[in-house]
Amino acid sequence: MAGISSLDPAAAKNFENIWAINQLYNGLVEMDDSLNVKPSIATSWEIVNNGKTYIFHLRNDVFFHDHKYFENGKGRKVSANDFVYSFNRLLDPKVSSATSLLSNINNEHQNAFEAINDSTFAIHLEKPFTPFLGILTMKYFSVIPKEIVERTGEDFRRNPVGTGPFKFKMWEEGSKLVFVKNENYFEFEGKDRLPYLDAVSISFIKDKETSFLEFMENRFDMVSGIDAINTDQVLTPEGVLKDVHKEKIVMQTQPFLKTDYLGFLIDEKLPSVKNSPLRLKTIRQAINYGFDRKKMVKYLRKNLGKAATAGFIPPGMPSFDENKIKGYDYNPEKTKELLFLAGFPDGKGLPEIVLATTEQYLELAEYIQSQLAESGIKIKIDVQKATVLSENIANAKINFFRKSWVGDYPDEENFLSLFYSKNWSPTGFNYTHYYNPQFDLLFEKSQHEQNDSIRHHYYQQMDQLLIDNAPIVPLYYDQVVRLVQKNISGLSSNPMNLLTLKKVKKTNS
Repeated sequence: MAGISSLDPAAAKNFENIWAINQLYNGLVEMDDSLNVKPSIATSWEIVNNGKTYIFHLRNDVFFHDHKYFENGKGRKVSANDFVYSFNRLLDPKVSSATSLLSNINNEHQNAFEAINDSTFAIHLEKPFTPFLGILTMKYFSVIPKEIVERTGEDFRRNPVGTGPFKFKMWEEGSKLVFVKNENYFEFEGKDRLPYLDAVSISFIKDKETSFLEFMENRFDMVSGIDAINTDQVLTPEGVLKDVHKEKIVMQTQPFLKTDYLGFLIDEKLPSVKNSPLRLKTIRQAINYGFDRKKMVKYLRKNLGKAATAGFIPPGMPSFDENKIKGYDYNPEKTKELLFLAGFPDGKGLPEIVLATTEQYLELAEYIQSQLAESGIKIKIDVQKATVLSENIANAKINFFRKSWVGDYPDEENFLSLFYSKNWSPTGFNYTHYYNPQFDLLFEKSQHEQNDSIRHHYYQQMDQLLIDNAPIVPLYYDQVVRLVQKNISGLSSNPMNLLTLKKVKKTNS
């Protein structure tokens, strides 16, 4: 694993940080593997005041990890005031990127975050927001101890103190991270106190071939992600584990709440868009019809994932429905027809279109380039460093780009928020600058709708609008892929690809 920059929950913005932070901390609520919100430090909750106030009742047996800055070095009990401190801290944009997730907090209320008593914590919103409980499952909203944070300052990022199943032992940045069992952890499985493992060691190896080789030699217990696996060595062309490896390792796969796509910048107020053929919906639709996603997933990803021939919302979300959302499939005749309607018969007179991507997705971009060329659409590929590409996309400097979106919390609103006009980049993440009043109206209605079936209907309407207007080219819905040694048990998998180790056991192989 590479890229852990902080063990402070306020920095839980990327997978690497989140995976580590999830072992060290708890929040009010958590998600189970079916994406249901369930109790963690909160035993129960009520939503009152027409959906604007959330009241949480806390356990009284949760203690912070032992630390020298606590009295007698012993971790103290968590109270509602700790949540008040932890949540207020997230309102400072210098501390956390979670600030935008709390934009609906009622600042006019005397205490938007309120400790009613030691074991009762309340949150006051300005207006009802149905996905809010799901947002609270994000690791940003973990509880932390004020006195330790204030004593360690910025150093808290590498001296973490939480309530989680594991506690911090050591971190050699860029080399090794070690957690050890929290003997006082509050969760049990039957009569057994969790966790089962005595320690967890995370290694940082930048070279993927090396880390994969070490896994195959049983020096690591797990590798995760298609990019971390030598697929030719261990998988059949159909994307299943080769028989020769089945005695030693297990392959975990399931739908991942992640959609990979190509995005178009379509804001005609920008000079770069005014003269671009991509401002034309017909051209964007022609590109959508112009390549075979199913073949792309089969040959370039060994069937790991699913061709995105429906909407932007991925499988695993309740409103995903291929029968209701009519997306794009390979149809060169339709591409030809749309090019003619746009005034570029067989692509004649159509300027070359530049697609920006990273080295990691070059092969995928070349596949799309080759297929579109057959219809007369000429694509030039611009390979950029990932950090440069992200910055250029956020600042509306690129007309056509490869991007992906991973669900931050288990609600379709998180995916559709990418196309809400008030989320324009660079401060938001509407990278395409999509603007549709009908979409915005449905988006706002869905946020307050308490009835799930009505809300899911709104989501489907928004998804179809997106597909019809084509500010994006959905490519594929990703899959969680893990290889795990046979002597590991209790490692569950979920559509958020969250790593949870508290129930994992390891036997001597």
